[in-house]
Amino acid sequence: MRDSQPGPSDGLVRSLAALLLLAVVWGGSIPLTKLGLRDIPPLTLTALRYLVAAPCFLWLLRGRRLPPPRACAGAVGLGLLGIGVGQVAQTLGVRLTPASVATVVSALIPVLVVALAAFRLRQPITAPQAAGLAAALAGVALVGGGDPRVLAASLRIFGARTAPAPQAPHAGLEGVALVLLSCVAVALYYVFSVELVERYSVVTVAAVSSLAGAAALAPIAAWELGHASMRVTPAAVAVVLYLALLVTVAGLWVWFGALTRLPARIPAALQYLQPIVGVLASAALFGDRLDTWFWSGTALVLAGIGLSARPGTRPSPGRRGTSPAGVAGRG
Repeated sequence: MRDSQPGPSDGLVRSLAALLLLAVVWGGSIPLTKLGLRDIPPLTLTALRYLVAAPCFLWLLRGRRLPPPRACAGAVGLGLLGIGVGQVAQTLGVRLTPASVATVVSALIPVLVVALAAFRLRQPITAPQAAGLAAALAGVALVGGGDPRVLAASLRIFGARTAPAPQAPHAGLEGVALVLLSCVAVALYYVFSVELVERYSVVTVAAVSSLAGAAALAPIAAWELGHASMRVTPAAVAVVLYLALLVTVAGLWVWFGALTRLPARIPAALQYLQPIVGVLASAALFGDRLDTWFWSGTALVLAGIGLSARPGTRPSPGRRGTSPAGVAGRG
């Protein structure tokens, strides 16, 4: 009789299936954040996400030796940057921006990681990567502003009197700017976490930084609730649980587990599905208007991600978890 124990191919299939599911889960994070903002103020929603996830991170730390005080302080600082600035800016931006637009703009994170890593980690940018950064930025401009003639007219580049009467852009520039700020903060979080991750493991650094972010947001959320109302509805509870348990805790667990079993290029390729999932979910939930300029910008962003993710040099074995595509998630 043949041995019925699972072989390596079975493990590969399970890992790929988990990553496909993760792309769907992470792709729905921004549309569901938009849905949660109907009942919960933005700062409180972000705080609840990490406060609910906190016990799970404490469980992940069990039996692990904490880094020395100086390294712990660094992880705490990363939590304040990635969560206190990055996730808060994202939630505030989502409130002011169509969910489909915020989803595509947030896909810029891995491109920014490539650019920032060139300075921090001395990783050279190749010509395709530079072209990818330019393409992604141009795509974000189209997604956020729509017809470029509208933006040109509003900025009086060609003269407002001679330009055709513009229509209002389909995305607020303030909201797009906040989502871009979130992208920069999250990209900085990943780039600056490289040294700690190499020394103390990804799980430890992610848990400590997430707990620090939760602790920092708790008093801010308490202040916000003194000035804004919150409705505890089934939809609001479901959104918080989704963001905390599926997007943050389970998402990080699946993602980092995949990076230990598969070449980084495989999880990277599958995560490019996130913007597509997010856009489709946004259209279904909110009826976002997806015009030709939006799809043109989305195509440019996806092309930019693909070009920027091309390896320029052989990565060191200890930096698998810092692959630019690894930042594409919402954890």
